[in-house]
Amino acid sequence: MRAPIEWLRALAIPRVGAGLRGAWASGYGLSDLRSDVLAGLTIGLVAVPLSMALAIATGVAPQHGLYTAIVAGAVIALTGGSRYSVSGPTAAFVVILFPIVQQYGLGGLLIATLMAGVFLVVLGLAGLGTLIQLVPYPVVLGFTAGIAVVIATLQLPDFLGLSAGTPSEHYVDNLVRIGQSLPTMNPLELGVGVLTLAVLLLWPRLRLPVPLPAPLVGLVAGTLVAYLVNFLAGGTGLEIDTIASRFEWTTAERSGVGIPPVAPAFALPWTLPGPDGRPMVVNLELIQALLGPALAIAVLGAIESLLCAVVADGMTRTRHDPNAELVGQGLGNMIVPFFGGITATAAIARTATNVRSGARSPVAALVHAMVVLLAIVAMAGLLSLVPMAALAALLFVIAWNMAEVRHFLHTLRSAPPGDVAVLLVCFGLTVIFDMVVAVAVGIGLASALFIRRMALVTRTSRVPAVAEPYGTGLPSAVAVYDIDGPLFFGAADKAISSLREVDRGIRVVIVDMNDVPSIDATAIAALRALVDDMRRHRVAMILVGLSPEKIVKLRRSGIRTARGLLTHCRDHAQAQRIARRWLGDSAGGGEAVT
Repeated sequence: MRAPIEWLRALAIPRVGAGLRGAWASGYGLSDLRSDVLAGLTIGLVAVPLSMALAIATGVAPQHGLYTAIVAGAVIALTGGSRYSVSGPTAAFVVILFPIVQQYGLGGLLIATLMAGVFLVVLGLAGLGTLIQLVPYPVVLGFTAGIAVVIATLQLPDFLGLSAGTPSEHYVDNLVRIGQSLPTMNPLELGVGVLTLAVLLLWPRLRLPVPLPAPLVGLVAGTLVAYLVNFLAGGTGLEIDTIASRFEWTTAERSGVGIPPVAPAFALPWTLPGPDGRPMVVNLELIQALLGPALAIAVLGAIESLLCAVVADGMTRTRHDPNAELVGQGLGNMIVPFFGGITATAAIARTATNVRSGARSPVAALVHAMVVLLAIVAMAGLLSLVPMAALAALLFVIAWNMAEVRHFLHTLRSAPPGDVAVLLVCFGLTVIFDMVVAVAVGIGLASALFIRRMALVTRTSRVPAVAEPYGTGLPSAVAVYDIDGPLFFGAADKAISSLREVDRGIRVVIVDMNDVPSIDATAIAALRALVDDMRRHRVAMILVGLSPEKIVKLRRSGIRTARGLLTHCRDHAQAQRIARRWLGDSAGGGEAVT
């Protein structure tokens, strides 16, 4: 029974709620609670417009983004591994979720979110939180910049007031559709969008003592102007499109337009509308179809949440539990679909604002969820008046911040050519195709570059007779080679083939392997072939500096020591003694070196 018990203990390593427990363990008092409440109020005011905008960009009604911030934000705060992360709908998911909504509807998206949550929990329980952080920086920068371009492009119809029809899943088709619809541009909607964008950009630069977030101020300004225009232009056909004019809602008891003034309620995800507007039919075929998108959501969610936790750690000098964070993100995404919420992950912008607002623990994220809940219950009517052009302007700012243009350009100028190629390929594939293809190809290219660089690092060189530590006392029939670097499939053939080029008259080859940190199966196979080739040419080999683990690997593969043929040595002095003894045996008629 010991093995199963220890296995269960290993699964429990990522502690549920490690972030909350860590905050309380370090001491939590009334002053900390006060700081968390103030930070949560600030983040909640930011999260309300962002959640609506990101839900609309995903292709669903705005209340589903608000439900995500409420339910997933609270669940992940209670169960995650970071003290400061704030979770909810994020811009990074738009390019993945939008095609899912187009193909499978809201119900399909919620089922895919539930499946992704399961994957995230499995990743956390398997202890893979640290492996996710190994995704190369050019890959992350490339696909995030590509996502930003796609998000900004999708907002052009609302920002310009175009009658562009239903968006397509493909970027090029959307560009063509937007270009063809430019003659339908509405100057009034464009004016509202420009006004909102100007407020969003200028408000932080004013540095006023009033602690109001720019998204809230910008949307209020845009909403007031839109309300005035719609009031004056009522019935003329010049009205500005708002959430109320775009979306309708229906519950069991009543219906209306805009955002429903009700808290998120429990509902099975597959009972919500599919692509045809009817409830989903869950079967094996649907699960198989959603398996790929769900895995993509899980991978991106893991990357985004762990990057966010790392950023928070850097700002606060704390440490998060990556496996616990993955488990918390998974639980949040498993629960939120049952309350109408879409995919959630930690948001870097909201988390950074949370830290700068003085948050001390996950209690701030809980307060943020309560603020969003209060907003949807008490102010749904006001939220429904927000113009679509203002939300598009907000998403422009989000996309610009997400693109990290300064870092993107700096990487293009300063990074090695291979990394620049990976960056541009990931960026282009994300825009033209999708993020899944971009990340897969980008990681493949980055891995190939890494293998090439490591292969260049590994080298084999002939040691001169006068070089230390061998000195000048070795017989001329002994050659010394030094292998420096890992022996793996990318470098083994080049490194070991150099040993075949021995001069005539060489009877013993000493191979210094002190600087070989690792050796894989390909290198072992190449070394076994070299040993066999040396035997045929009546040349003996002495391997110096191999660790016991590497020697065991060689023995298991069939490379065994034999007097006068092959042996292992701890150091150079022992290798010299053995080489002289073997040469003496051969010259004196003893056991030949064969």
